[in-house]
Amino acid sequence: MRLTRIHVSAPPQAGGACTVRGEAANHLARVLRLGVGDALEVFDGEGGEYRGRIEAMRKGEVQVALGPRHEGCTESPLQLTLAQGISRGERMDWVVQKAVELGVTRIVPVLTERSVVRLDAEQARSKQRHWHGVAVAACEQSGRSRLPHIDLPQPLSMFFAALGAGAGALRVLANPQAHTGLAALPPSAGDVLVLIGPEGGLAAAESHAALEHGFLPVRLGPRVLRTETAAVAVLALLQQRFGDL
Repeated sequence: MRLTRIHVSAPPQAGGACTVRGEAANHLARVLRLGVGDALEVFDGEGGEYRGRIEAMRKGEVQVALGPRHEGCTESPLQLTLAQGISRGERMDWVVQKAVELGVTRIVPVLTERSVVRLDAEQARSKQRHWHGVAVAACEQSGRSRLPHIDLPQPLSMFFAALGAGAGALRVLANPQAHTGLAALPPSAGDVLVLIGPEGGLAAAESHAALEHGFLPVRLGPRVLRTETAAVAVLALLQQRFGDL
């Protein structure tokens, strides 16, 4: 039987104990109905996993005794970054969840000319915290021990400025008007950066800027996919070709 997995933000001490607090503690006690003596697995988000056993339970806290640290073995050899045009509500949550399941190491939520979603500074921080929680839950479910980094939402122009011309990483742009598919991509050295536009797609100037920054446009078949579908399709195909699917 598969053990319940839980993430702890502070790196635990191997052979010692850790305290699970807040929503995660309530989930263990009230939803999963675990009790003292039950076994579980703890991961630190940086590759470390620990077998544990519940020692004590108090209101809002669960004390867990830990065994030795061991390195998780579910991470892809492909270093995969997803720059995703922010979509509305649960669609973006779904993209984050599935991207984590498919092994991404970083997600950059970007705001574009045609983005329906508009965020001020506080809303951007709130969204980042929310998507971090989605990523944690996806790691717990999928067996990952490394937590992908979720960047603060940012304008696409800012993302390009930080990216620079660059070299090394394979850069892929999903574009229904492209003439070639993923099969035509050159071999990857292990790092791939994927750019997916929002619901309305990228504006012409944004697509041009992506090409100037070394992105290779690829077509995902004859049908136009929704932004969330395109993200999952590209990530899965890249993992199949260069990663571990």
